[in-house]
Amino acid sequence: MTISALQEERVPLASRIWISLADASVAILQSLVAAGALTYYFVNLRGLSTYYTGIVWLLFGIWNAVNDPLFGYISDRTKSKLGRRIPYIRFGTPIFVLGFILFWLDIPGVNTQVGLFVQMLLALFVYDALYTAIATSLYIMPYEVAISNKARSSIFVWKIIFMVFTIVVPVAIEGTIKPEVGDIAGISFFRWFMILFSIGMGLVIYFSTFFYKEKHYTQEDEQPGFFSALFQCFSNRSFVIFEVISFTIIFVQTSLMQGLWYYFDEIDVARTPLYVALAVGIIGGVFLWINRRETWGVKLSTRLFSLAFAIGCFIIVFLGQNTITATLAFFLFGIGFAGGMYLIPLMNGDVVDMDEERTGLRREGMYAGINSFITKPAISIAQWVMLSIMAAWGYDQTLGKGLQSASAETGILLGWALVPGILLFISFLALHWYPLDGPEWLGIKAKLAEIHKEKERKFLESKGYKMVE
Repeated sequence: MTISALQEERVPLASRIWISLADASVAILQSLVAAGALTYYFVNLRGLSTYYTGIVWLLFGIWNAVNDPLFGYISDRTKSKLGRRIPYIRFGTPIFVLGFILFWLDIPGVNTQVGLFVQMLLALFVYDALYTAIATSLYIMPYEVAISNKARSSIFVWKIIFMVFTIVVPVAIEGTIKPEVGDIAGISFFRWFMILFSIGMGLVIYFSTFFYKEKHYTQEDEQPGFFSALFQCFSNRSFVIFEVISFTIIFVQTSLMQGLWYYFDEIDVARTPLYVALAVGIIGGVFLWINRRETWGVKLSTRLFSLAFAIGCFIIVFLGQNTITATLAFFLFGIGFAGGMYLIPLMNGDVVDMDEERTGLRREGMYAGINSFITKPAISIAQWVMLSIMAAWGYDQTLGKGLQSASAETGILLGWALVPGILLFISFLALHWYPLDGPEWLGIKAKLAEIHKEKERKFLESKGYKMVE
């Protein structure tokens, strides 16, 4: 194999599609759990109090704090014939799906407040342990299946395409099969749909592992101890600033997707133009950020989508009861969602590259684990914040659709969009100090290209290949 052959490295189309499809399947299930369906099911359909539900999400956040960085560290050090990541995807998927199924089972004898609390909490713990392993592995899979940046980029394009479905599918489920309070038949159908849907997604994730293979040169790196690696990650200033925006995006996406389950029940607006505006914003946003990223740079592009996202949130807070203004807000939501899908992974890649420039190691797993440690509690906090604000403004979970007080309607708008808008504006400001931008950073990237080439040369020569110019 020659250098020129390496430069022409290609990931098979089937591999690109299956990696992206599996990633999207995991993200869709996570969206249903984190972005409203699970909370709505336990609170409105099964009667668990908002107090107990809030405690579940807070305890879950603590659990996340324990398992995410640890798994990232373990996966970076894993050595197997399948690679560093594939074993966790292939063998963890059945348990992952089982955890998801446990959410929706109507287990005899657990329909008390304590019983429902325990069911929701235990299912979350089982589900998330495997979600961490699988989602983290798929998130960094492009770095494991390809050596060259060009080949990796070909995977990211497909991931972006399929990630659109992570928004569309949960929204479609909310709009078509969400049952009303007291609708026994509807609740039963909803429950079985979730169970069978998760099995289908699980089969996609499992069988995807037979369509791609990892490169093994990254297993040659000698990783430092856990606490040393942890310290090195947090000493990376770009990573700290990245986490501000990363936390915000997860919080915002969770809050906004969850809010849909309540917004359309109680606010008198037309759904169709809002969904159309959201779709147009997402599709237009994807093209916008892909086409302008090179000109504007990742930093400026991220600041712009954060600001657009924030404006959309504030429109909902103050004018969310009007269809015309809400349509504009949903369009800006789409622009923001597209920016988060496309630009945040690019920022994450730059942060890992900067770490490699500083330490000489590729530690995607560790960074992904710490990122999850920081961002996944945003899911719990977003749920708790929204429910707490709604409760403070008089939301009554026992009432049917359209029967909430005017004060409760205001609470839905505030809980849904106020805190996300504030966080997005803070992120817009914080990104002013993000360092990975401009000519100096481009020079570092060029230096890293040479480092990668040297790593590739040493690895391939150790396997008997001769590197020639």
